[in-house]
Amino acid sequence: MVKLRLKRMGAKKRPFYRIVAADSRCARDGRFIETLGTYDPRKHPSEVTLKPDRVRHWLDHGAQPTATVRTILKKQNISPRSQVTST
Repeated sequence: MVKLRLKRMGAKKRPFYRIVAADSRCARDGRFIETLGTYDPRKHPSEVTLKPDRVRHWLDHGAQPTATVRTILKKQNISPRSQVTST
């Protein structure tokens, strides 16, 4: 399963993240499929850059964003794919 998640970059105690599409079985900072943007929480307000067309592509193909990435996408007005619940 493909997940949209954060890959930690930067120096010690100075985190900087890349938003990536990665296989859920790979390590957090391991192999990834595609870089979709960046997130810098140390700037005020936090700085986010995204490739909205590629994010939408992965969401349409079933990628699941992590909780943090889902929050970032909502702030950038990119709604995650609606989840279908079975009853």
